[in-house]
Amino acid sequence: MKKRKLGNSNLEISELGLGCMKMSFGDRPVGDRQEMISFLHSAVDRGITFFDTAEVYGPFTNEELVGEALFPFRGQVVIATKFGFQLNPDGSPGFTGLNSRPERIKQVAEESLKRLKLEAIDLFYQHRVDPDVPIEDVAGTIKELIQEGKVKHFGLSEAGAETIRRANAVQPVTAVQSEYSLWWRTPEDEVLPTCEELGIGFVPYSPLGKGFLTGKINENTTFDSSDIRSRIPRFTPEARRANQVLIDLLIKIGEQEGATPAQLALAWLLAQKPWIVPIPGSRKLERLEENLGAVAVELTSDDLQKIESAISEITVQGDRYPKDLMKMSGR
Repeated sequence: MKKRKLGNSNLEISELGLGCMKMSFGDRPVGDRQEMISFLHSAVDRGITFFDTAEVYGPFTNEELVGEALFPFRGQVVIATKFGFQLNPDGSPGFTGLNSRPERIKQVAEESLKRLKLEAIDLFYQHRVDPDVPIEDVAGTIKELIQEGKVKHFGLSEAGAETIRRANAVQPVTAVQSEYSLWWRTPEDEVLPTCEELGIGFVPYSPLGKGFLTGKINENTTFDSSDIRSRIPRFTPEARRANQVLIDLLIKIGEQEGATPAQLALAWLLAQKPWIVPIPGSRKLERLEENLGAVAVELTSDDLQKIESAISEITVQGDRYPKDLMKMSGR
C-alpha cells in the first residue's frame, strides 16, 4: 500500500483509510465484536494505517472497539476521532444538538484518549461546525491540546470554505473530512480549492455513495428503519431508479478498465489530488479486499476526461441527507 501525506502536514498514512462507524453503530445488526477486532487486524495486515471513528458512534462503543483492536499496533497506525455533538444524557444512541464549547472539547479529548488507549489523539476533528461557538475558540482549544501533547493534528468535518480559513489562521488544519464521490461533488466548488491553497489534506467519507456506487443496490433494495438510508431522499426507490444510469456508466467503464464499480469510484477519487485519502467503510473482508483493489487501477488523463464527459450528462436525483442533517453541513 502506497502512502500519502495530508496536505502540508507530516501526517503520512495509507492512500486508502477505513471508516469504522458501521462496525458497532448505525444499521442493525452491528458486527460481532471479536469478528470486528479480527477484521481490523486484517486491515492492518493489508497495509491500512488510517482509521476513522468518533465519540458519537455508539456512543463510545466504536472508539472502545477501535482502541482495543488497534492497541497492539500503536505507533504503526493513525486514528482519527471527533468531537462536537451533545450526546443524549441517558447514553442512548443519538444526540440532542451540537456542542463545541472549549470545556466540552477538552472533556471529549480526555475521554476519547482513554477509550482509544492513546497518549495523544492523532487527528481530532470537529464533527460539525457549531454556530454558537466561534471557530476561532474551537481552533484555539485544539491548539492548547496540541501544546499539552494530548492531540497531534486538527481537523474539520463538513465545514465551509470561510470556516476552514478562519480556523486555519488560529491553528493549522491538517485535514478536512466531507462527503465526496462521483455522485456528490459539491466540495469541488469551494472546499477543495481552499484546501489546496492552504495545504490541507482532504478525507472523503462515503466515497462509495453509502453503498450505491458499488452497484449492489437497486430500486428493489430494502433498508431497515435503523439504517439512515431509509430516511435519505437520494435512496427513495424513485431516486434509485433514476440514479441507476450512473451505475450503468460505472459498469461500462469498469469493464474497459478491469475494475468493479466500487474500484472505479475509489480510483477516480485517488486520481483527483495526491492529498486526498478516501475512507470507505466496511466490515466484510471481501468488500475490504475489493476496495483495496482500487489502488491498482490507474486512470489516465484520457480515462478521467471520458468519465468527466459522461458524468456531466447525468443529474443525480435526491438530497444526500434528510433536511435536519443537511442544515449541519457546509457552515
